[in-house]
Amino acid sequence: MIIKRDIEAQLLAWKQAPQRKPLLLQGARQIGKTWVMEHFGRTHYRHCVKFDFDRMPELRSVFKITKQPERLLKELSAYCEAPLLPEETLIIFDEIQECEEALNSLKYICEEAPQYHIMAAGSLLGVAVRHRSMTVPVGKVRMMRMYPMTFQEYLHAADESTFNHIDRLEEIGHLPAIILNKLLLEYKRYQICGGMPEAVVAMLSDAGMAAVEETLHDILDLYELDFSKYADPVEIPRIRAVWHSLPAQLSKENRKFIYRVVREGARAKDYEDALLWLKDAGMIYQVQHVSKPGLPLSGYAESNIFKAYACDCGLLRCMARVGSDVIMNGNAGFTEFKGALAENMVLQTLVTEQEMAFPYYWTSGNSAEVEFVVQYKDEVIPMEVKSEKNISGRSLSVYNDKYRPAHRVRFSTQNLQWNGNLLSVPLPLAGWLPQLLAMTDFFPK
Repeated sequence: MIIKRDIEAQLLAWKQAPQRKPLLLQGARQIGKTWVMEHFGRTHYRHCVKFDFDRMPELRSVFKITKQPERLLKELSAYCEAPLLPEETLIIFDEIQECEEALNSLKYICEEAPQYHIMAAGSLLGVAVRHRSMTVPVGKVRMMRMYPMTFQEYLHAADESTFNHIDRLEEIGHLPAIILNKLLLEYKRYQICGGMPEAVVAMLSDAGMAAVEETLHDILDLYELDFSKYADPVEIPRIRAVWHSLPAQLSKENRKFIYRVVREGARAKDYEDALLWLKDAGMIYQVQHVSKPGLPLSGYAESNIFKAYACDCGLLRCMARVGSDVIMNGNAGFTEFKGALAENMVLQTLVTEQEMAFPYYWTSGNSAEVEFVVQYKDEVIPMEVKSEKNISGRSLSVYNDKYRPAHRVRFSTQNLQWNGNLLSVPLPLAGWLPQLLAMTDFFPK
């Protein structure tokens, strides 16, 4: 099963750029970086060649001999059958963190041989760079971040006709009941499998829920092994403790990260490096609190007050041992964590939006909390997330009375609607938020 990934449009723009630099693809493990590079190479080039520094450690010696691009490519040609041609061959350096000399070689390729198209990626590249004191040739590579599959990508593969219906919307109004019901069904299925491509394929190929669960557990086991492979020994138990605390952190009504949930008596200074490791690995997102929703939001951020979410809602559900039947059918005791999964899914979507800055959150004492505030087109937009149709709560109204924003957004399972300055968006449509905002009275079409 071939699933279209949205990042392919960015890769094509990179290929066609007149001042192209070698591309360095970043992102968490198992999100499909290698697959998308190879698929793009087969689709858009005459030839595609991959050099894997983990599976072929002998390649490292090539980069220790010389830094001259022409000689490097001649040496590398001995390890592949396809020719390494300017403009016509996509050259992939996979697991590049295993060879610092290969990472450094991108600088010289950029300067002396830009006619060669190079893509590189690596497992936990951000962690390796920081902890091994490796240097990235800043200014000589194009950095691009990849994420787990969004619900948009999932829906395109699961139900293309429903995807097309939403993608062709020209105005805001109630969706037909049949469309909304299909969206909410696929949204539940997405919460089960999440955005890890292998789990998505298991879901969409009808391999059964047991296969989906097995796939997600295998990925979680792989993440655990990465702690031992890439982290300092003293940090391993702390990283593991923070990672395993995520379901408990997000099960609270107030989802602010609390160190004593990790371990009784834990202090921030003991676990800051563990949090940073998980963030560098792309495994968690830290959403910081802002004292005031002013521009720029970063100027009002309080770095010591934050919430921590998982990179993928499917992995989070699996870590919390919430069964697929609970997602599909509901359960009286599932209220708080259901809200956490909805927030995680919305956040996963927001971080992929290139036009939007990374989200923060806002509170007003103990009386109100808005899950996300996002800077978009010189405006700060508050976003409330409700996991069901029940939209009771004062938080968004408190924010509205205090700051009078041009837009407010509420995600829930209710239908699509624009009323005053409130845009009510069904949770599955989070990925279409920029298009929906463009349809409102305040943004020109």
